[in-house]
Amino acid sequence: MSGLRVVPAWRQGHERLYVCLTDGRSVAWYDREASRVNLLSDDLRGDVLEALAPFLTGPVAVGPPPVPTPAELARLSLHPDDDLAPNRPGEALQIALDRDPAPPHRLRPDPRRRALTAEQTVGDALEALEGGGWHTLHSLPLPGGDRIHHLVIGPGGLYAVYTLYARKQRVVVTDPMVTLGRRAPRPLLRRIRSDAHRASHALTAEVHPVLTLTDPADLKVTVPPREVRIFRDTDLPGLAQLGGVLKPADVEALHAVARDRGTCGRV
Repeated sequence: MSGLRVVPAWRQGHERLYVCLTDGRSVAWYDREASRVNLLSDDLRGDVLEALAPFLTGPVAVGPPPVPTPAELARLSLHPDDDLAPNRPGEALQIALDRDPAPPHRLRPDPRRRALTAEQTVGDALEALEGGGWHTLHSLPLPGGDRIHHLVIGPGGLYAVYTLYARKQRVVVTDPMVTLGRRAPRPLLRRIRSDAHRASHALTAEVHPVLTLTDPADLKVTVPPREVRIFRDTDLPGLAQLGGVLKPADVEALHAVARDRGTCGRV
């Protein structure tokens, strides 16, 4: 068969090469990480392997796609508008800035830009954990206009991560107050705990609250806060060392539930 074309795509941080007909329908895909070619029709085996030949880097398994797990079936049943997994770090802020950009004559930087930078920095660091069996969802909306900046699910449990832009500023934490530079203290830890508790209720699983500061000049925690863990963005790779809480099947099942917009919409 002629006319087969190879189209690269990314799914959950992993590259796949799809083999498509001229009308755009996929007939196979090559998963580089798994070294496997998944065929939707064995009749096209020879044509598919010929099309993929320039991209294959070694021996590969060839066969029908694996049977989907219950978590994968739950994901497949989601309407695209209800699937939060494609959200970018800072998705809600990005949309708000696109709809209502700051006036060009504004003298001070738009604080939303700094918040977006912080969420993107932290989001990138969290997504780097995916190779260790972790999943990260971004900008999860909560009723009332609140949102969870990042929800991390992995072998070490579930974490609701609140991100704070603190570049070159001194941060003092005195539960529940957080003081950033010369600004007035805010009871930020109260809000962070509340978000995590709401997520725990929605997922029927314990979600740990986390405050992450991006590039602070100094961090002082007067007394270890109740429940809340505090990280610098450079400390986030340490989450990968946590384990022994959730099995891989539990991680996948919780991720499938959490990515449904309706899950957190009930709390």
